[in-house]
Amino acid sequence: MLSVHTCPLAALGGKETGGMNVYVRELSRELGRMGVEVDVFTRSQNPSIPRVVPLGERARVVHLAAGPEAPMPRAEIHAHLDEFVDGVDAWRLTRGAEYDLIHAHYWLSGVAALALRERWSVPVLQMFHTLGRLKNRAARSLGELEPVLRLREETRIVGASDRIVAANVVERAELLRAYAAHAPRIATIPCGVDTARFTPGDRAAARAALSLDERPVLLWVGRIAPIKGLDTLLDAIARLRAGGAALTLLIVGGEADEPENGHEAELRERIERLGLGAAVRFVGPLPQDVLPTYYVAADVTVLPSYYESFGMVALEAMACGSPVIASRVGGLVTTVRDGVTGFLVSESDVEALADRIATLVADTDLRWRIGREGVRWAAQHRWPCVAEAICREYASLEPGATPHLAAARCYD
Repeated sequence: MLSVHTCPLAALGGKETGGMNVYVRELSRELGRMGVEVDVFTRSQNPSIPRVVPLGERARVVHLAAGPEAPMPRAEIHAHLDEFVDGVDAWRLTRGAEYDLIHAHYWLSGVAALALRERWSVPVLQMFHTLGRLKNRAARSLGELEPVLRLREETRIVGASDRIVAANVVERAELLRAYAAHAPRIATIPCGVDTARFTPGDRAAARAALSLDERPVLLWVGRIAPIKGLDTLLDAIARLRAGGAALTLLIVGGEADEPENGHEAELRERIERLGLGAAVRFVGPLPQDVLPTYYVAADVTVLPSYYESFGMVALEAMACGSPVIASRVGGLVTTVRDGVTGFLVSESDVEALADRIATLVADTDLRWRIGREGVRWAAQHRWPCVAEAICREYASLEPGATPHLAAARCYD
């Protein structure tokens, strides 16, 4: 398995970490439980980290040097992919390993996967997690546009991969329309959630643990980036507070080394300008085992993004019984069932977002009903079910994967 630009073990909420890290980690662990031997190769960003780190039963992460062993903008990693490919191949040769299939995550991994296929003559299964052309349509400035290099490489990967996994029908449609993908080669498999970790809990205990008072709590989780729409949420909160509502917003994500002129700094200036300093708390990135406490404590989890390929945060929140309000964009339109497991509003619509927040915060019964349905919906997206579906795609490319399906735990 290839996850070139980001390690599945990295703390979530940073500039280069998010749902894909969770996906690679949890899928690898579940495949390992099914008896599949999984090596996840990633670019080393810190020379002090052990070269090999166990990920779970039969699964491990292998850190390989490719360029400076330090964080690097994604577009710059492309120039070091030949070194990465050589590193993966050298690892295979020195350890006598034989890989039956390459599962690549994101476009950079897809480039490496196609190069390795030339050497190994094994099939490639590609998952993009996010598509450059979709992101560009959601971009709000020239600085947010994805480079032509990415678009060109994505098109090449789509045409050359043996199988592509799309997270939802929105991504599938984009692959067909904008990338001329061959429809029979696309499998649509939603992302998953760990329902053993993300589960409803004692709201009062969770709020006490986080030192929260009785004011309604809104929760935002993710990478702090313009495309995530935090500016819209802040404006909505300012609108509500101007009307007399007392709210607390918890922002989970960001990095300690965020530059002073970065997007987080812009958001802090906006908070000061709107007079929200006492209402907003930057929590920073959190490990997965701590996140459920925040979801349980929150009255509403908000995803005001301008684009999301899937919206794993929404699924985690629903699994914990937290009502979700999300933008009607990308994969969120299928992850959130509008009016059933949460509510969808138009992106950038401050008034609509504020009105929906006010409605949910004021209606305890509605929050309970939406939360209950969210728990039921999330239960249909457990990682064992995702891993079984992925393994079926493996088996369609490599018959040796078929016996592992007998160990699938989807219906346990």
